[in-house]
Amino acid sequence: MKYDALVIGAGPAGGTAALLLAKAGWSVAVVEKSKFPRRKVCGEFISATSFPLFHELGIAGAFFKRAGPEVREVGLFAGKTILSSLMPRPMNSCDPRGRALGREYLDALLLDAATAAGAKLWQPCAAVKLERDNEYFVCNVATPRTTEELQARVVILAHGSWERGMLPTQAVRRPAYRSDLFAFKAHFQGSDLPQGMMPLLVFPGGYGGMVQSDHDRLSLSCCIRRDYLRELRCRFPNLKAGDAVQKHIEDHCYGAREALAHAQLENTWLAAGPIRPGIRKRYLGGIFLVGNAAGEAHPIVAEGISMAMQSAWILCQSLIKLEQQELCGMALNTAGSRYSSAWHAAFARRIRAAAWFAHLAMRPASAAMLKPLLKLFPGILTWGANLSGKAKQVVNLPHLEISETPASSPLAQVANKL
Repeated sequence: MKYDALVIGAGPAGGTAALLLAKAGWSVAVVEKSKFPRRKVCGEFISATSFPLFHELGIAGAFFKRAGPEVREVGLFAGKTILSSLMPRPMNSCDPRGRALGREYLDALLLDAATAAGAKLWQPCAAVKLERDNEYFVCNVATPRTTEELQARVVILAHGSWERGMLPTQAVRRPAYRSDLFAFKAHFQGSDLPQGMMPLLVFPGGYGGMVQSDHDRLSLSCCIRRDYLRELRCRFPNLKAGDAVQKHIEDHCYGAREALAHAQLENTWLAAGPIRPGIRKRYLGGIFLVGNAAGEAHPIVAEGISMAMQSAWILCQSLIKLEQQELCGMALNTAGSRYSSAWHAAFARRIRAAAWFAHLAMRPASAAMLKPLLKLFPGILTWGANLSGKAKQVVNLPHLEISETPASSPLAQVANKL
């Protein structure tokens, strides 16, 4: 079976790419190894900078109906310190501030829209082999019963960053380091977190965040170093890893302990990792990488979903301009170069800022020195949220010819205002 594009991975980046290309008239195949709906280790917050894209995708109404309340404040819970400051709003935006939605709902929402637009779905299936054969890529897809062969002129990899697999761009096993970060996530019902507040949690060996998500749930996600996690497992041998991490957070964050005082854990803790923050290649000879496969920020800035979806939009703006006969050779290389440049302009500063924030948060001496300054100037939290990209519209990016976006689209309307 031959397609214009093959998308491997149906998370926020892959679902966005498949939907945009299918709406543009491309024949698209989507390969996803997991059954939906599925829970996922993820902070769930989505910045308002992505809302114009939600309108463009046609899922804004469904998203706002299901998502949690508007996040109006950013905060800090560190030791006995509890601070808050205003969440920045994108310039010239009439949309509300960011909100959170569980991945079991967001991923399915995007994928359902993509298949409704014409994308062909292969799920649950794993891409086990990918090779180039003249002008087509050939991908072997393992279904529960057999193996199928798919061909496509363009391949988009949206497989995330830390899950190992058979593709050459997927994570490989490497030596374990004491500083490796493992990610944890859980939902709680009946929390006492103030309405509309999203605090950063700072504790020895890691950092985390809380946000009110869909169905009145509190989403708590965090990262913790391997050596600290090992110590916690020894200190609390009768607790599961996630429960030990929660106990560690509550012992060192008074605000988190208060927010969870009357809360009930929903389901179980999820864990993943080690995570792989950093900037990677975005284009490899006809193969495009989006989402965390292209680059990943430390989760401390809560921009993972927004960056994933925006990276897919940036890529598709370049691909959609190509004619069918141009889906090969130099034309793809040019599109790859433009995409890589635009991606770097959009996200490199966010990723570097996130690494700096994470470095400060995980060093007890640095965190202790910053607390008095933050108490005097809590507006620094708003500045940090700005630096992480929460007020930067994707349509502001250089290297993108926004004027070619249809004039009636929400993206074009925003671009015209700026």
